[in-house]
Amino acid sequence: MALEKAKATVSSNPVVVFSKTFCPFCVRLKKLLDQLGARYKAIELDVESDGSDIQAALAEWTGQRTVPNVFIGGKHIGGCDDTLAKHQQGKLEPLLIEVGALASAV
Repeated sequence: MALEKAKATVSSNPVVVFSKTFCPFCVRLKKLLDQLGARYKAIELDVESDGSDIQAALAEWTGQRTVPNVFIGGKHIGGCDDTLAKHQQGKLEPLLIEVGALASAV
């Protein structure tokens, strides 16, 4: 059930961040997306009634047990370090533009 919910959320949103409100890595990642002006859906697992089930389903699906757990264009990107590395390599913004989560630079 939780896995279907997670997959439905990922498939219906260009960018999804499975997060926890108190997690410093999640806060850092969402701040980066906000600074870039990206549109994304954050699912706060510590607030959702079935958050622990969703987190367990995500671990099963992606092999990643930690948050943030980031998906762009339906593809699993990874966590905070993976996403920040993509940003430092100049690969994050093109991905966000490609999925329509970020307006392309003029």
